[in-house]
Amino acid sequence: MQSFAINGARRKLLQAAAGALGAFPLTALAQALPDNLRIICGFAPGGTSDTISRRTGDKLAGAYAKNVVVENRAGAGGRIAIDAVKASPPDGSSLLLTPGSMLFIYPHIYKQLSYNTFTDVMPVSTAANIVHGLAVGPMVPESVRSINDFIAWCKANPKSANYGSPAAGSTPHFIGTMVEKVAGVQMNHIGFKGTQLAIVDMMGGQIPAVIGPDGEFLPHVKTGRVRMLATSGPKRSRFFPDVPTFAEQGLRDIQITEWFGFFMAAKTPTEIINRASAALAVALRDKQVVDSFALMGMEAASSTPAELAARLKGDYDFWLPIVKATGFTADQ
Repeated sequence: MQSFAINGARRKLLQAAAGALGAFPLTALAQALPDNLRIICGFAPGGTSDTISRRTGDKLAGAYAKNVVVENRAGAGGRIAIDAVKASPPDGSSLLLTPGSMLFIYPHIYKQLSYNTFTDVMPVSTAANIVHGLAVGPMVPESVRSINDFIAWCKANPKSANYGSPAAGSTPHFIGTMVEKVAGVQMNHIGFKGTQLAIVDMMGGQIPAVIGPDGEFLPHVKTGRVRMLATSGPKRSRFFPDVPTFAEQGLRDIQITEWFGFFMAAKTPTEIINRASAALAVALRDKQVVDSFALMGMEAASSTPAELAARLKGDYDFWLPIVKATGFTADQ
């Protein structure tokens, strides 16, 4: 009788366990966490890309992989990192974090590019959205308070009508070319190695204006040394709610939101891509991640792989005629 009681209890336990197992996909139960994940970032420690990589990576440890490390493969405007992921095994152990412009603008400005946007990497999820802003410094009179005021000032002062951006060939560079075209004004572009370097020269009175990620201007606007005149999104920036967009001020063709995204090597199995995307969706909703991004003027945002693929293709097609019209190439 005692033996029967033990077997009966065991049978009930097994039945209960079987019912619980039925609530989960067998594929999920079969998946063990990989030991290590490398997040490869194309820029130096301390910057925007590095912050996204590290804050998100902290939340992926134990959720997607047992251990997560960030590798900063800085250089060549982010291209080195893309090449590193392109060459990595397609097993989900390497994850690229990159601004979108390396994939949707670089193909239009480099005659010889070492990677193909659509065949060498696979979209996993967006990471964050940013908008860009045009700001002016002490070289521009205090009376200049709008983008139209600045355009008028540039037309009246053609020799001083310069603007800086984080780099030649960057999204802010081409936003400047769009301003020129839409407003019928000529401005001279000056590329820097980062937005902050451009802002320093602007605050020093060496250039009148800078176009760059609006979050980069936050501490300087608060001191009153910099005035933000317009932001590039379809709606006002949450970080500058009192500043009208370009579109609100009559430049309706300028509605630009740039994104950072996560990618894996081509031929990575769909099952791995989807698992990584699901883990990123949870990580990017975490309050600590959201708050840390906001400090740098970024809005955390995840997506499905298909959504990111569609967004990438749309941006690739959008920028092609704009870049070609300028005649700019990175090889010149």
